[in-house]
Amino acid sequence: MSSKTIHQSAYKHVSGASVYVDDIPVHNQLLHGYVLYSPHAHAAIRSLKTEKAANMPGVAAVLSAKDIPGINQMGPIVHDEPCLAEDEVHFVGQAICLIAAETEERARQAAATIEIDFEELPAVLSLKQAMAVQSLMGPERKIERGQVQQALKEAPLRLNGSFESGAQEHWYLETQTALCLPGEDREYMVYSSTQHPSETQAVVSEVLGIPRHAVTVEIRRMGGAFGGKETQANHVAAWAALLSNATRRPVKLRLFRDDDQIMTGKRHPFYIRYEVGFDEQGRILALDVEQNANGGSATDLSFAILERAMFHADNAYYIPNMRVIGRVWKTNLPSNTAFRGFGGPQGIVAMENIIDRIARQLSLDPLEVRRINFYDMYKRDTTHYGQKIKQNHLPAMYKQLTASADYFERRKLVEAFNTQHEFVKRGLACTPVKFGISFTTAFLNQAGALVHVYQDGTVQVNHGGTEMGQGLHTKMRQIAAAELGVDQDRILITPTNTSKVPNTSATAASTGSDLNGMAVKNAVDKLKFRMAYQVTEYFNQMDEQNYTLSKHIMFKNNKVFDATNPDRTISFEKAAQICYFNQIPLSATGFYKTPDIYFDRETGQGTPFHYFAYGMAVSEVEIDLLTGQHTLLRTDILHDVGDSVNPDLDIGQIQGAFVQGAGWCTMEECKWDESGHLLTHSPDTYKIPGIHDIPRDFRVQLLQKAPNEGTIRQSKAVGEPPFMHGLSVWFAIKDAISSIDGHKREPELGFPATNEAIVMAAKQFLD
Repeated sequence: MSSKTIHQSAYKHVSGASVYVDDIPVHNQLLHGYVLYSPHAHAAIRSLKTEKAANMPGVAAVLSAKDIPGINQMGPIVHDEPCLAEDEVHFVGQAICLIAAETEERARQAAATIEIDFEELPAVLSLKQAMAVQSLMGPERKIERGQVQQALKEAPLRLNGSFESGAQEHWYLETQTALCLPGEDREYMVYSSTQHPSETQAVVSEVLGIPRHAVTVEIRRMGGAFGGKETQANHVAAWAALLSNATRRPVKLRLFRDDDQIMTGKRHPFYIRYEVGFDEQGRILALDVEQNANGGSATDLSFAILERAMFHADNAYYIPNMRVIGRVWKTNLPSNTAFRGFGGPQGIVAMENIIDRIARQLSLDPLEVRRINFYDMYKRDTTHYGQKIKQNHLPAMYKQLTASADYFERRKLVEAFNTQHEFVKRGLACTPVKFGISFTTAFLNQAGALVHVYQDGTVQVNHGGTEMGQGLHTKMRQIAAAELGVDQDRILITPTNTSKVPNTSATAASTGSDLNGMAVKNAVDKLKFRMAYQVTEYFNQMDEQNYTLSKHIMFKNNKVFDATNPDRTISFEKAAQICYFNQIPLSATGFYKTPDIYFDRETGQGTPFHYFAYGMAVSEVEIDLLTGQHTLLRTDILHDVGDSVNPDLDIGQIQGAFVQGAGWCTMEECKWDESGHLLTHSPDTYKIPGIHDIPRDFRVQLLQKAPNEGTIRQSKAVGEPPFMHGLSVWFAIKDAISSIDGHKREPELGFPATNEAIVMAAKQFLD
């Protein structure tokens, strides 16, 4: 499906007219919420005195755990995450008290008068420390195929090692925000910047001690999310609701940027150990991997994230004998959470580093080792968890991208450049991605929609997905218009609202368009069936002849007509009016569940994904060995989106994901001090990519003539898979450093490859 449709909010965004939660007008009864949080990583609360704050003029409420009318929990899966700390705090940033006041300034002043007596306790502040003291969050997971130990023993060559990847801050432009308005009795309207309105509804109902039907959650759009608002938006919504419940007034709670970064979880840091066996050509024969994830202080989504990392430990490569063991460790840091890729990047980057090491040991181009290990369409077509690879585009994409990016000629030019420059080096790398699409928790693969057709021929579409800038509403508008055969300006996408479409899944796992698009289509199909039957009756009554059959009724170009008799044509609005006057319902619900996916966690085998998305990227960098500064000269990306619903939106997603992935690899470094305080908690201490960090020459192509059967209009998901293209930058930097001694040794390059890490890695070769 090709279209030049722009993002439906594009003009609003650039003009400042887009309405976010913080922009919703509220009358003069509005109160401002504030959160007082822990300054300690682990401490007992010996006493808490809030009287001074509560008696300050302009302060409407001061709440602690004892004031919660429902349950003091907001863990989305496991109830191990208190809404407000009671007897202990478990990380710097954990909420202890909530304040509602006439102004934000007065709320902060009140918070400063609250007296808390802490008794500091020992804290676990790093992943390796948690492993040393056996601070496991839950039982380990395992996926295994073949005879791993025997194959390793028999392999001609072997390597072992470890790989560490760090945290990453989501840095959404709109910080965590919620607005709660009390209604009649104990009903509440919550406007929340959330990726998961139904879960936010559930958490609010639980902390207030009321049924879910009394809580309505609505979100028109978010100013970015990237997974950070899948579960952790629930916190701010619950806090705002508690204050609104206590005061019976509207309460808005918006986190200040520094507080947001201190209080919320990040991408999970991983420490991965491995042993790999391979032959003289670089073909991998066996791989034993141990993945360790830093879960932070509570479970959140850590085990689902670990599971996806385990699924993607192979990336794009067939490994006949493979074992992956995964563990989540508990630390005294904010609970780490979903982030674009959801564990996939951590599993994939470790696999790609193994490939890189094999190539360097064999004095081969890493791309050749990648190519020889690709999944193919013959016997090497089944993953280590038993899913058969279908529609594998990797070999074809390799041929197309190496040609369009002129990879092999540029490899020669890079080597020539490096022989002529002592302290400036260039590097080139090509990395692939195979990314599974579906929630790995099978029951989440469902979506609902509600579509209304009005008598004037206009249409309102409600669906359970959320808009966070990715263009989901734009695609749903396109899909509804295409299925109904009407112009897009007839279609209105309403804010996502739990009272219209209940029990929705999060807009996550790159499934937003897949699930909600099919749900919208299902609703439209029901409406078209009803309308076609009634229009058939109308046509046949015109001359009392039964010429028209309902199966021949078509919807196209704002018309409804008989495909076998073009003279029988009416406008879409006329068809709607005919249905209305004949008492035919013009409202329909839609539903979709992803078929044929399952996974047995006991055996580690199954088909957890509906399909795979593929991609490949070539990046070329230049580094200054004396300063560690790197420049991204050029990136070529070829990505598989099936038959794109909106190519422009998809290319934008690919570009954005690549830049975010490159940021994780090269500059985004979260640092904590020895007491568990985040040091990089503001824009002046945490570096995200800017305009000078994108490739000087940036070329993105969509794979053509690759329709994806069984999905909405034969398209593929695009949100998360392109994040992995950013890995090509890190490997290009490593390639540049490795060139110092002719690629004979493996550079010990840190991750991310900050200026300091590049200088330290180069120093090993220059000393």
